[in-house]
Amino acid sequence: MELTVAEIRRLLAACRPRPPHLSGHRGRHHALSWSNWRRRRQAVACHCHYQRRCRTIEGRSP
Repeated sequence: MELTVAEIRRLLAACRPRPPHLSGHRGRHHALSWSNWRRRRQAVACHCHYQRRCRTIEGRSP
């Protein structure tokens, strides 16, 4: 899956320098980890969706 514009924007925002009072709040590592988790979860959901649709088209009930 490709990166969306919103996700690229979010990752770039996480790389910007932050004011001192926000420096430890959800930094780059969190943004990258969350993005990787989200993309894996979306891939699994997409795979399951297509499997279910194939079963329905073949006449089998889910």
